[in-house]
Parts: sequence; C-alpha cells; structure tokens
Amino acid sequence: MATMRYAEALRLAMTEEMERDPNVFVCGEEVGQYEGTFRVTEGLLRRFGARRVVDTPISEIAIAGLATGAAMAGLRPIAEFMTWSFALSAMDQIINHAAKITYMSGGRLNCPVVFRGPAGTGNQLSAQHSQSLEAWYAHVPGLKVVMPATPADAKGLLKTAIRDDSPVIFMEHAGLYAQRGEVPEDPDWTVPFGKAEVRRAGEHVTLVAYSHIVGSCLKAAEALEGEGISCEVVDLRTLVPLDMEAVLTSVARTHRAVVAQEEWGNVGVAAEVAARIYEQAFDELDAPVQRVAGADVPMPYARNLERAAIPSEQDVIAAVRRAVA
Repeated sequence: MATMRYAEALRLAMTEEMERDPNVFVCGEEVGQYEGTFRVTEGLLRRFGARRVVDTPISEIAIAGLATGAAMAGLRPIAEFMTWSFALSAMDQIINHAAKITYMSGGRLNCPVVFRGPAGTGNQLSAQHSQSLEAWYAHVPGLKVVMPATPADAKGLLKTAIRDDSPVIFMEHAGLYAQRGEVPEDPDWTVPFGKAEVRRAGEHVTLVAYSHIVGSCLKAAEALEGEGISCEVVDLRTLVPLDMEAVLTSVARTHRAVVAQEEWGNVGVAAEVAARIYEQAFDELDAPVQRVAGADVPMPYARNLERAAIPSEQDVIAAVRRAVA
C-alpha cells in the first residue's frame, strides 16, 4: 500500500493502463502542456508523448466526438472534461452516439471510452460550475456511471472503467482531489463495477450514499453513536450498475434507511434507491425511508447560502433521527 491523494490515485490508474495497453490515450482541454486543471494528468505528456496525451480545442462536443469515434475504431480513449458542467454541450455525442452505438450496430461495434472529470458542488463556483448531474447520465441506457469516494476506489474503479468495453461516465468530486488514503500499488488490482462497500457496520439504520457525501455520513454515524444510534454506511461506488443486493441486505438487518445524495432532490438517485427499497424490501421496513439531498435551487455564490444548499452532516443526523423516531 502507498498513501496518496485522490488525484494522484487517478493519475496512477491512467499511467498503469497506458503502460499496459498502447491503445489507451488521454484527450481534453489542457491535459498535456498545462497538465490538467486539477493536475490529474501531471507528467503524462512527458512520459507518453503528444500522440497519447492530446490537447484539444475548447470544445466539449469535439472532445466527446473525437473520443467516441476513436473508441469505435478500436482505441481506448480517456476524455477529460474540465468540469462535468461544461460537458452539457457534449450531451448529444454522449447520449445519442456513445451510449447507443453498440445497440444500434447490433453489437458489431463497441465503444470503450471513459468520460471523466471533476463534478460535485462547493468552493463558491456558483450556479453554472457547481452542480451534481449524475442522475442525468444514470437515466440513459448504455452508459455506466461511477462516482468513487476514496483514493483507493479512484484508482481501482478508473482502471476497471478503462478496461470496460462500454462508455463509462466517471465523475470525480472536486472536493475529494486532495483527500489522502491508502492505495494498492499492484498494477493488476482493480475494483469491480456493481459492488457496493460497507464503510461502517451498524445495527439501527442503513445510510446509503456515494461520492463526497459518504464522508458526511461517516461523520454523522460517529456523532450518532454517542446517542446510542448505530448506523451502517453503504457506499454505492457505482450508480450504474447499482448494487441493490448490498443495500437490501443491510436494510433487512437494520429495518430503517436513509439515502443521501448531493444532487438536487427532485427525481434524483436517492429517489430511485428509495423506490427500489420500497418495491423489494417493504416488509422489512419499520419506518419510512428518509432522503437527504441538495436544495432544489441553482447553486448560490454567497458562502452562507451555498452552505445552506449543500447537504451536510447535520442534515444526515436529522434524517436519521426522523427514521428512528
């Protein structure tokens, strides 16, 4: 094991996969000479050269089109968006082309492309740069959606994404890039899709989360332990495929559930998870499933208003108290 930052773990994953497979390459705005907005691609240009670390024009639709076409031709592109908010202009390429090529070609064409970059809220980036849009992509058949919460998962899940023959939406929360943690150094080590992780064992309430808010749930669980409430924290890791078996197994033991997300609450991932708990484990529940989500407003710039819009550890604690009342 080595201790490294989340961003360094992502870089290590790309480095190992580029060394393993000459078909893997990186493209995006400022990924080469500038070495990435968050330094995730630092050093890759010097190591692999300009044919495999490609600086592109400032055009997300061009980046997505280039990567999708290259994947159809047999390469394995890693396309970096400067933020997932900018990727909105590339939705046609991602949804109408990358997601559907395998289906529309009758399985004759694969599209092994990874679309990755920073997502999530915070840092006073305001309405157009601070938002969680994962539900948009999880809604579309043909796309896999990954949101790692730890440095180890950042490496292991990105390596799985690069090796996958389907288009993968890989969302890295910008607030996690500096987080440090232990990461396996074995170049053959990967984390499979569709396998949630129990981050903390508990008896009274199941907390289901993913990405940055997993940390808030762990802090809430620690605080609630002092009140005699034992919380189990389940990190989904991937939204598509979704490991409902892990969620239902936990709920069958605790009989109460809180689902936490950072995105807007209206028609979000938490709503989908809560609905599946009701459909598949209704008889196990001793209380209604509670949801924690961001406020349904464009993200404010003012720090006090931004804090009010982003779900916090205290919001998770309040939801748990409602669940056990």
